[in-house]
Amino acid sequence: MKAAELRDLTIEELRQREKDFLEELFNLKFRHATSQLENTMSMPKLRKDIARVKTVMREKIKKEEG
Repeated sequence: MKAAELRDLTIEELRQREKDFLEELFNLKFRHATSQLENTMSMPKLRKDIARVKTVMREKIKKEEG
């Protein structure tokens, strides 16, 4: 997911997206631990997506405050 796409979303949508990504990361970690994960590169990609969401959320919150 691109940061430009995330900037079009509202803060509530970003929070929901972050929650969904965290759930998905949990499931990937569980599948990885049980050796059922085929593509291990999906975990770092998902972590970067979570970081992007948090960054854009922080930008939007700061923009609203000041």
